[in-house]
Amino acid sequence: MECKEEANPSSSSPQSLSPKSSSSSSSPPPIPPPVVISPCAACKILRRRCADKCVLAPYFPPNEPTKFTIAHRVFGASNIIKFLQELPESQRADAVSSMVYEASARIRDPVYGCAGAICQLQKQVNELQAQLAKAQVEVVNMQLQQANLVALLCMEVAESHPSPQQTPHQSVDDFIGNSPQSYDSNPGLLEDNNLESLWEPQPLWT
Repeated sequence: MECKEEANPSSSSPQSLSPKSSSSSSSPPPIPPPVVISPCAACKILRRRCADKCVLAPYFPPNEPTKFTIAHRVFGASNIIKFLQELPESQRADAVSSMVYEASARIRDPVYGCAGAICQLQKQVNELQAQLAKAQVEVVNMQLQQANLVALLCMEVAESHPSPQQTPHQSVDDFIGNSPQSYDSNPGLLEDNNLESLWEPQPLWT
């Protein structure tokens, strides 16, 4: 009987099941697949390992290798890294764009480089400003011509439709100038006037 009592608690004790339960609950989680990050264009061209905090990675993505090739050809990788480290992060993107543009201009024109492009653009600006000034002068001349034409039209309309109210002096002049007894049409009138001037009394002394 004692043997049976000893066997029963051993078989029903929870300690006999603990190793199996602990082994099943403490199984490690599955390992995620490693994320493969492509190196930036700068590190790929320089054939070096691209670090997590690579200075060149945000500005030279792997799908734009020509961008770094142009800048590296003129400035060099060490100078580019030095320039970027000396600037705050808010200005690095503009600095990279400026370096790439200047390097492209230097490759196209090894003598003048970016200065040649700036001079060409300044020349175009001066030409456009001269054309703009010429166009403004032509506009002013057209406005003056239009104003003169309007004034002439107003004068012609005023002459073709005279006002009905006229002064007596004007009416007498018009009558004399338009009458058939004018000096041009009746020369006898001039002779009568000359005769009247002869009969005028002459002074007694000279």
